Amino acid sequence: MWLSKTSVGRKVVMSVTGIALVLFLLFHMSMNLVAIFSAEGYNMICEFLGANWYALVATAGLAVLVLAHFVYAFILTMQNRKARGSQRYAVSERPKGVSWASQNMLVLGIIVILGMGLHLFNFWANMQLPEVLHKLGMDVCEGQLALAANGTYYIASTFSCPVYTVLYVVWLAALWFHLTHGFWSAMQTLGINNKVWFCRWKAIGNVVVTLIILGFLAVVVAAFFGLGTFGKIVIEGACCA
Repeated sequence: MWLSKTSVGRKVVMSVTGIALVLFLLFHMSMNLVAIFSAEGYNMICEFLGANWYALVATAGLAVLVLAHFVYAFILTMQNRKARGSQRYAVSERPKGVSWASQNMLVLGIIVILGMGLHLFNFWANMQLPEVLHKLGMDVCEGQLALAANGTYYIASTFSCPVYTVLYVVWLAALWFHLTHGFWSAMQTLGINNKVWFCRWKAIGNVVVTLIILGFLAVVVAAFFGLGTFGKIVIEGACCA
């Protein structure tokens, strides 16, 4: 199948999955912004997106998108490195018109993956996972189950720790570079590469990605400084361990 066996096909898969992930991040960011203004509203969303069948199907689909995107990205990166051969060791200035992000997508991708792992540890492992384990008949702490849909608590608890706050800011910065380059690269792969629309889509991509990252950053900052609803949340036993 050309989608998996050819370089062009792999780039198409990367582009389509990448755009789908950007749309998911836009939804996720919009949902998280609710937490700043209404703890009850945000927790209702978390409860709706708990261990229900539709949420689990969406989670599985999202996992497939992420896996496909990064597997194909790794394959294409290795192909490019192999094609360059010994030239990749040559020291040279960055070519004109080539962004810093495009030359460091592998490093940025690794930071993004590590950040995703941290995010899953801080939130998914404390919220959806306990509900799933409980439905499978496994023993889960009642206190953890009671907090499973309390997303505002976990946001406030996580970002009360300066270490986590700094790590998330670094992650969001890497994500901005990764997405701004990836968006217009996807448009180019999908054939939107004439001078007029390519420039327009590049500008649109930069605006959308910047809004996404600023939205996530607003939640991190609000939780760290106890702004909005986060100032009313009592955190017990929060730590960086």
